[in-house]
Amino acid sequence: MPTLKGMTWDHPRGYACLEAASALYETQTGISISWDRRSLQAFADASIDALARDYDLIVLDHPHVGLIAESGSLSPLPMPEDAAESSIGGSLESYQWRGQLWAYPIDAASQVAVRRPDLCAAPLAHWDELLRANHREFRLVTPLLPVDAFDMMMTLVASRGEEDLPISETEFVSEANGLLALKVLKALYRLGPAEAVTWNPIHVLELMATTDEFAQSPCLFGYINYSRPGFRPHVLAYCDLPVFADGGLRRGILGGAGIGVSAQSQAVDAATSFAQWVASEPVQSTVYLEHDGQPAHRGTWERMGDDPRYTGFLTGARATMEAAWTRPRAPWFLSFVDAVCEIMPSFFLNDRSEETFLRDINALYRKYRARAAA
Repeated sequence: MPTLKGMTWDHPRGYACLEAASALYETQTGISISWDRRSLQAFADASIDALARDYDLIVLDHPHVGLIAESGSLSPLPMPEDAAESSIGGSLESYQWRGQLWAYPIDAASQVAVRRPDLCAAPLAHWDELLRANHREFRLVTPLLPVDAFDMMMTLVASRGEEDLPISETEFVSEANGLLALKVLKALYRLGPAEAVTWNPIHVLELMATTDEFAQSPCLFGYINYSRPGFRPHVLAYCDLPVFADGGLRRGILGGAGIGVSAQSQAVDAATSFAQWVASEPVQSTVYLEHDGQPAHRGTWERMGDDPRYTGFLTGARATMEAAWTRPRAPWFLSFVDAVCEIMPSFFLNDRSEETFLRDINALYRKYRARAAA
């Protein structure tokens, strides 16, 4: 029997579920799978091509699929038999590129809102409320680490109906929607604390679940663990994103993770069989979910949505999850995001104007789009 090696990310949601599922799989098939972990930042940044030289199975983020298809680092996968009903929202589609499937979705997420039910009876309903002078009664906290801030900017733009990004060969986002999104971000930063420019969603969720300092966060990637009784001192409840008052859409950025198979693996068939198995509903609804996993299979969301251990995540923000939109996945996009993230802190810490910052974003877009075309 082959022994497989996998690479995932260093959070219980990323590794505990896969380790438990792999142990069960070994008892059923005799195939052993060991898992290494990389940081959350490396999950977004690490080269899949490099990982594919050392691992049979790789847990990855869907914005990489353009580069994956270009490099040939992963093996194309057969479409699931239940493809039409197999994933929540656009999870399965996000791993398809140029007619091929590069990973099976095993973890579904999008940017959603979250609140402490004991501190917040009604979450923020409209983004516009943040633009008035007195809005501190919401007791908000927002993760504004550069990548999260830029993702939120795109979520806000999509909430204005502008989700087919980039909008042209010269502009990533329009002036009107880009400026509005940046005004909302600046308002959230001014609510403080200033340290939020270094905080990711996990940091914010930890604060909300272990202290009484904040009552809600209006936009972050959700983690199922924090809605489970007993995980932390306080249970969090996920809810749908705010909208703009003039009839905007609820369109958070799609997140989550998929599992791919290295094209250089000496056991492609065995690795593919495990990937299909761990993405299936019977596994997602049992051992995967029971060990801190955040399922991607639609059947699990429907079957387990009323379970009190999971309803705070699987039910509370499902409408936002179903409507989540997929970021650009073309090869130029990841380098463009890295460049925007380098300048994002200056927007907050140096109080740069929305107009100047938006011009810089569009200039970077043109630069990296042109570089990819050269």
